[in-house]
Amino acid sequence: MRLFIPILLLLVSVGTFAFYINPTYQEVQSLRAEKAEYDAALNNSKILQSIRGSLSDKYKSIDPNNIAKLSKLLPDNVDNIKLILEIQRIASTYGMTLQNVKFDTEQKPTQTANQAGFVTSGAAQSGPKKDFGTFDLEFSTQGSYANFVSFLSDLERSLRIVDVKSISFTSQNAQAGSDTYKYDFKITTYWFRG
Repeated sequence: MRLFIPILLLLVSVGTFAFYINPTYQEVQSLRAEKAEYDAALNNSKILQSIRGSLSDKYKSIDPNNIAKLSKLLPDNVDNIKLILEIQRIASTYGMTLQNVKFDTEQKPTQTANQAGFVTSGAAQSGPKKDFGTFDLEFSTQGSYANFVSFLSDLERSLRIVDVKSISFTSQNAQAGSDTYKYDFKITTYWFRG
């Protein structure tokens, strides 16, 4: 009987450890790890809030006129009508009007041949996605060469980024020695995808 009580106590303590203490200890350990993750997330959130506040203060300190100029330089959408109206405004100062305006609002995937010679679509290609989109525009106008040079100069100084891809011109009335020419433009402009 003397050995029975110590053996019983030993079995009870082993059973208590196996069925209560160890599972509870494991649960406490997992809760501590979860708490550490939440603490790290909370610290990251505080850091991000601090950075956001700092950036917000910097943004508020920028002159609203400069923000408007930046949005005109690289707008956050294509806004093709506003672009056409801006180009028409520049052209009209020299007595020129836009004609035969053409643009494609759909983005067509580019096709390229890979090393094996198979044609692949640009939509299926992997690679870094650009932060900006492009918009191609074609138009014609008429005027003297001096007005054309002035128009092109003003278009160059415009806040909106415009790349002139090609210009072709033809004389409107070659027999009479006229100084009026027809100019065909192909331009590309850019917009921020944000």
